[in-house]
Amino acid sequence: MTVYIDGLLFLNFYLDFLLLLTVVVILKRNVKLFRIILGAFFGSLTILVLFFEIGSLELFFIKIYLSFIMCIVCFGYHNLKSFLINVGCFYMVSILLGGFLYFLNITFSYNNNGLVFFNNGISVNALFLILVSPIVLYFYIKQMKMFKSKVVCFFKTNIYVGKKVLNLNGYLDTGNTLSYKNRPVILTNIDNNFRNKKIYIPYIVIGGSGVLECIKVRKVEVIGIGVFENVYLGFSKDFKLAGADVLLNGLMKGDKND
Repeated sequence: MTVYIDGLLFLNFYLDFLLLLTVVVILKRNVKLFRIILGAFFGSLTILVLFFEIGSLELFFIKIYLSFIMCIVCFGYHNLKSFLINVGCFYMVSILLGGFLYFLNITFSYNNNGLVFFNNGISVNALFLILVSPIVLYFYIKQMKMFKSKVVCFFKTNIYVGKKVLNLNGYLDTGNTLSYKNRPVILTNIDNNFRNKKIYIPYIVIGGSGVLECIKVRKVEVIGIGVFENVYLGFSKDFKLAGADVLLNGLMKGDKND
């Protein structure tokens, strides 16, 4: 089989450039394009190691060492924490892309009979890798941005109702400004099994209006924001948010009692 070194160098450079660029976007690093290209160039040189007769363990450590050099060339070295974050994100993105490409190769290049796989003669060529790699990383960046925008709004929330404490997962919704007698109202989809006096609060939303069954709680502790008193807890089965048990009030940010 004929192996073209220049082709391997270009493909390796191209993939390393995409990986470094993805890390720059995800971590919002202020890095010039020249440093990304230079880092990818150093990374592409790792392919030359394959032409030397060295053991698999030595090859592993050489690749680790060269990846550290590549990250330093691209991002510089400011402190150990920043360096480890850069390297960690680089490996995370590399594993994602490598795993996806391996999956594509297995899917298109092999047939299986039960747990036995055999090559069907079809291979994923370099052109396919060049075309599909940026698409995979683009959707990964998009999902990461969406995930980060949501996860920063999740907070561990402890709601004190009489002598009971509800340990719930809260989501801070800046669009929820429902209040009653200048007190914020938070929403949950759990059952109202409390003997506290029920209060019915009218509300109006884009989809219509109604009356919300609520109780007054002793205090609400939102880990990372503060402790809030004079809060109403509303019960609604229509409230559904993946990963959250209680919808916090956007007004609570400016009305906390520490």
